[in-house]
Amino acid sequence: MAEDTRYEAVSSRDARFDGAFFFAVETTGIYCRPSCPAVTPKRKNVTFFPTAAAAQGHGFRACRRCRPDAVPGSAEWNVRADVVGRAMRLIGDGVVDREGVPGLAGRLGYSPRQVQRQLTAELGAGPVALARAQRAHTARLLLQTTGLPVTEIAFASGFASVRQFNDTIRRIYARTPTELRAESGTGTGTGAGPRTALAAGVPLRLAHRGPYAAREVFDLLAAEALPGVEEVLGDPGARTYRRTLRLPYGTGIVSVDERSTGPWLEARIHLSDLRDLTTAVQRLRRLLDLDADPYAVAERLGADPVLAERVAARPGLRSPGAADPDEFALRTVVGPDEAARLVPALGTPLENACGALTHLFPEPAALTGHPQAGPLATALATGAVRLDPGADRDESERALRAVAGVTPTHAAVIRERALGDPDVDPDADPDADPDARSGSDAWRPWRSYAHRYRRLAPLPSQ
Repeated sequence: MAEDTRYEAVSSRDARFDGAFFFAVETTGIYCRPSCPAVTPKRKNVTFFPTAAAAQGHGFRACRRCRPDAVPGSAEWNVRADVVGRAMRLIGDGVVDREGVPGLAGRLGYSPRQVQRQLTAELGAGPVALARAQRAHTARLLLQTTGLPVTEIAFASGFASVRQFNDTIRRIYARTPTELRAESGTGTGTGAGPRTALAAGVPLRLAHRGPYAAREVFDLLAAEALPGVEEVLGDPGARTYRRTLRLPYGTGIVSVDERSTGPWLEARIHLSDLRDLTTAVQRLRRLLDLDADPYAVAERLGADPVLAERVAARPGLRSPGAADPDEFALRTVVGPDEAARLVPALGTPLENACGALTHLFPEPAALTGHPQAGPLATALATGAVRLDPGADRDESERALRAVAGVTPTHAAVIRERALGDPDVDPDADPDADPDARSGSDAWRPWRSYAHRYRRLAPLPSQ
């Protein structure tokens, strides 16, 4: 995208590009999202950056009006299968916070120096800076939505020390953590203590880009809901989806409302350990496909006469992913009835059940002896099959196809949902070579969305 085109997007406050790039104003020292409502700066004073971390690295602080740290993620990271795309998905999942840059590099099969060089060259920031920007956003969220002490928020956000936390918040937001919390209309001030804050959960607004076909997403979630692990409450149009999560440091329960009053979905996350907040948010975003670019999807699929009417009738249709890739893969192989039996038999009971949510789905290690799920569970437990956000999708599909009991169709569905690949057509000939399983080349790189449109029942007008 040429810089003049980017400036036109800024001048027209085009929200389609929020998260795709950021712009900074030399005369104010502030960086913004393209749709920022402030007066458009002169072109000569504007610099563009591919990530918020790059803008921060050049000394710019986040705009108070448009909050550029809260934009949807770039859809590019879901489309791309190269090391940069895989790295961004892993950083979003919190791998750098948990395992450091060596852990990130090991998962990608590169050296730390190679990963640093590639990310810096393309994104203007290395893995540490990208992770730090993410930590700062998590910290702001906790400061402004909970009554947790600042010290607890520092470590829950992934910072190694309170000093590092304070310095980062000042540099990015030009305010101290206390001032950020006290900001009018956002801070909770004093009041709720740590236990109360954890019990109440963290309220969230999960931003999305463009229109969002919530009804179709919640229809799918309701049809797939696994008793004990998931539930959908309420009537269509006003439903709430709830589920349990197994997370790196503990467990969680998330809830998301179907009804929306803005470019976001209202959600709440209850965690046994707040260090899991970033990971929980990212997994929920992948499940709901909130970082998609519906404009790019509609432009490509709407030009196809087979899909044109459905695309026009259902703007913003999403291709949902999976909150727990291993769980989704095992459920795909055993089917819904057997999965429902496995939850109370081998699942992990929650320490504090919440209504109908009582268990976590069984870990792969607990299912290695299962006659149907055993081969895949063993492959997942040993690492022979990887489904984490940074997995190479082609390698994962080949490994899945080599597992007894996993059909080519199973492998394609798992690739589409568990690995979040936007370019898969599970309904194509299962005996075809993966590269030839293309319903139509005209749908690339959005074949997963074409699959969703084709599976929907036609509207009366169609």
